[in-house]
Amino acid sequence: MALTSTMYALRVELAHVDRNVYASLDFRMAMHPSESPEYFAARLLAYCLEYDEGIVFSKGVSDPDDPTLSVRDLTGTITTWIEIGSPDAARLHKASKAAPRVVVFNHKEPTRWLEQLAGERIHRAERLEVVELDRDLVAALVERLDRRMTMDLSVTDGSVFIGVGGETLQGSLIPHRLA
Repeated sequence: MALTSTMYALRVELAHVDRNVYASLDFRMAMHPSESPEYFAARLLAYCLEYDEGIVFSKGVSDPDDPTLSVRDLTGTITTWIEIGSPDAARLHKASKAAPRVVVFNHKEPTRWLEQLAGERIHRAERLEVVELDRDLVAALVERLDRRMTMDLSVTDGSVFIGVGGETLQGSLIPHRLA
């Protein structure tokens, strides 16, 4: 018997000072059985950090050619392609050809992955945005994951503050560029 996804109902009060985005988000997210809790938490953070009108989750493992998250304009054209983890050069090349902006949120130590990408053929590699998520923040969020969750998320000067369950979690966003 196949395992089913676990649904999460999330309410987030977002104050992203760096991007001048303030919103009350109320959405659902599915965690696929093959998805690690760390990947799920990184995907949740990426959704909030990149929140904009038209942001959507992919259909998941059923459509591996889609970005993990994307922002689309009113015509359905992808304006921002968002990946989680350590995508390979071919996927980043495809993403950079398909969208004017590509962002990768990495929730693991990115040094080796960035070294592997150096010199690879990636369309507009110099414009690719890589954001390293604070691994301690991701781990702390994983510990507090609940199927019905309410949290406050603030971002200012590259620092992330998450209020959840009466606690405040803090971490940083570390930008990287391809060599």
